[in-house]
Parts: sequence; structure tokens; C-alpha cells
Amino acid sequence: MRTFRIPDQVARLAVLFAVAVVALVVVRHIFVPKSFGKLGHYRAAAVDEIASQSVRYAGMQTCVECHTEEAEKKSSSFHRGLACEVCHGPASEHASDPEAKKPFVPRERGACLYCHNYLPSRPTGFPQILEKLHNPMKPCPTCHNPHDPTPPHVPGTCSACHASIARIKAISHHDSLECETCHEASPQHRQDPRSALPKKPTNREFCGKCHAQNAPSAKEIRRIDLATHGGRYLCWQCHYPHYPEGR
Repeated sequence: MRTFRIPDQVARLAVLFAVAVVALVVVRHIFVPKSFGKLGHYRAAAVDEIASQSVRYAGMQTCVECHTEEAEKKSSSFHRGLACEVCHGPASEHASDPEAKKPFVPRERGACLYCHNYLPSRPTGFPQILEKLHNPMKPCPTCHNPHDPTPPHVPGTCSACHASIARIKAISHHDSLECETCHEASPQHRQDPRSALPKKPTNREFCGKCHAQNAPSAKEIRRIDLATHGGRYLCWQCHYPHYPEGR
């Protein structure tokens, strides 16, 4: 009579499975909080812990109740979506006793640079400056009211906001071209960039106005055959318009 013998690999797997189950039970018993699961997939005791913490922030609506003039000015400015305590810090104690506890009032340039120092990753049109070049050593509130930071003078050139593009264009063959040559921008764009975005070229024929073989442009400008050059691709899929000689 033949006897049935469990294969060694099956026995090893069974041992590993049993160890895993025991480890799971031990870990759950030791490390998982007892209140976990009472309110769903959540540690219920966290609600009481959070509620026991002291309140530090008053909220913008509390600030508005007393600072009506600043709130009205801010409501129609570029900072309208910014909470008061982002710049002034936690204000719960100030709201409870305005005379005893004054809010923080930023005066140094560094406070504004958290948002407005130049970073290439920030959205196009977002106001950015180079600290060492933009009114160096001068506190920002000297020219900009924090509650309505509209510049005292509308930027005269595109480079005021598009500094990185201007620096690249300055060393290219397109340096002599005005930005409006390729971008149609309304005067409103200078006042509120995001509300009136400039237009960009949409077809190969636009570049052909200067670069087509029969274009009425200067002789030294490079010419191409629009019908064959680049095939189905648009010009800016191979040539960066602000530095077209780069590849």
C-alpha cells in the first residue's frame, strides 16, 4: 500500500504562511491603535487629540471684522486669494486680545521672496523678481502695498515678467524682433497678465512670412521650402522660437 507524502516545497510554503499569519496578528495587536476602525479606516482617537490642541489661527473672516479697510482693498487685488495669516502668522491670540498681542508684520524682502523670487518652475506671468537686480536692499512695501501689490508703474517691456525668455532671446538671431512680432497681446495683458493671455502662432505659414523662399524679408535671413522642409511638423516642434538656431 502506497503512502501519501507531502512534498517538501509544500511543507515549507505552509510553514512560511503560518509564520506570516502569526506575524500579522502580533503586529496588529502591538502596533495598530485600538481605536483604529471605530470610525472607518481611521484612528478614531486622533479626533480627540486634534480637538485638544490649542487654536492658533483665527481665520480670515475674524480679521475682516476689524480690519475692514485692508480687507476691502485686498478683495479686489492680486492678493485676494491669500489668507491674512499667510503673511502675518497665527493670529488667534491677537483676535482674543488685540492690544496685548500684536500680529507679525513682515518688513524684510525675504518674506515676499517666498512667493516672488525668480524660479523657472513658476507659472508664466506670475510676478517674479531677481533679488539682486530688482531695487536691491529696498523693502518691498516701499513700492508695493501688500494688500494691493499692483506695481506703481506698469512694466514697460515683456522682460519685466519673462526674464528667462528675454535672456535666451538676447543671444539668438531673433534678438532684434519685438515680442509683438509673433505674439499679439492686448494692453490689458500688461495690467492683468492671466486675464488677457497673448496669442501665439498656430501654423507654419506664420514663420514663412520671414523664412519662406519668396518672403519679402532681408536677404541674410535663412530661407526654407515650406512645402518640403520639416514635413508635417510645425516649425516650433524642432526650433525653439526664442533661440531658433539651437537644436
